[in-house]
Amino acid sequence: MTWRLAYRLLLWLLLPWVFMHLWWRGRRQPAYREHIGERFGWYRSKPAHPVIWLHAVSVGETRAAEPLVRSLAARYPGYELLLTQMTPTGREAAQQLFGGSATIVYLPYDYPDAVARFLAHFMPSLGILMETEIWFNMVTACRRSGIPLLLANARLSEKSARGYDLVAPLTRAALAALTAVSAQTREDAERLVHLGARDVEVTGNLKFDVALAPEMLALGTVFKQRIGQRPVFLAASTREGEEELVLDALPQIRTKDLLLVLVPRHPQRFDEVAALLARRNLSYARRSDPGALPPDCQVLLGDSMGEMPAYYAACDLAFIGGSLLPYGGQNLIEACAVGRPLLFGRHMYNFAEASRLAVEAGAAIQIADAAMLAERAGELLADPAALARMSQAALVFSRAHQGATARNLEICERLLPPP
Repeated sequence: MTWRLAYRLLLWLLLPWVFMHLWWRGRRQPAYREHIGERFGWYRSKPAHPVIWLHAVSVGETRAAEPLVRSLAARYPGYELLLTQMTPTGREAAQQLFGGSATIVYLPYDYPDAVARFLAHFMPSLGILMETEIWFNMVTACRRSGIPLLLANARLSEKSARGYDLVAPLTRAALAALTAVSAQTREDAERLVHLGARDVEVTGNLKFDVALAPEMLALGTVFKQRIGQRPVFLAASTREGEEELVLDALPQIRTKDLLLVLVPRHPQRFDEVAALLARRNLSYARRSDPGALPPDCQVLLGDSMGEMPAYYAACDLAFIGGSLLPYGGQNLIEACAVGRPLLFGRHMYNFAEASRLAVEAGAAIQIADAAMLAERAGELLADPAALARMSQAALVFSRAHQGATARNLEICERLLPPP
């Protein structure tokens, strides 16, 4: 049995699980039970113009794609922009950013018939897959249909590369079928080439080019007014198990009137984290609560989506979640663009190059565990001059690495000449 046939058989065996997964996720996020037909290639209105299609699986990839999407819209005004996601939060982020200027739907699961319906319905002139989204049947179908396909802003950690190596024949066939690849770093490019990618260029990280929305910076000012003059330590995009570690460290940070702003990565965990704060008898408020913070408030729970730049703008020091435990870290570039000093843990393999460069630039400090998190946070919050130096270093670091959008746009222009 060939690898391709085995892959198709596995997809059909997983079909009952797919429906169970949507139903199960829908208990916490009802949006998972909406637009199910799109996940199998059934769509409504057809496009009236040629289509440029960009796929960004969830929130992070969608926000990273913003500068490229806006550049494509300006460069190709005669084309419709089609944005696809796999998660409701990614779809919501796309609606917030591009709702009036793009068609936004779910990408179908990688079943051959669903893929065929998607391509026949939209007939894209160019496809762009963000970061590491490699769907084997979709890539193969695009190649057979003559649709140029760019894997943009590609990143591949050592851990992910080992996973793809386990299905090397499928991986090699899919990567070889891509028309072009733009990699974030030289290391990403080398891993992709090793796995079978061709025509790979190093273009940098699109996240450095994401412009800070003025309304988010203004909202940060509103947050700061609500907080008052208290020093603010932000734990951003925390993952399951990390909130406990951060809260364990909190009493060790000897900063007078310190406020911890705690923002879980996933919205379905907001109530779970609120319950954790209640069990620990911590005085807390929610972002969604009206009015000023109570004077005795120890923790502000960030129970909102799409407002991370505002949280960064309102804090004095930020910790990047997903890094104390082996989740691979979260995007630190947004915080640097706001000029915020950073702390993060050992597990930043999804942003290995950016985190290494941020430390070298003096914009960030990597810590080993929660005890060291408390120690470094206390030292920095007690030293305004050190915070100011790191803040300036973060701004310089962010600006020095911009330009990936223009380089990716050049590749798109080679694949899709102006009409």
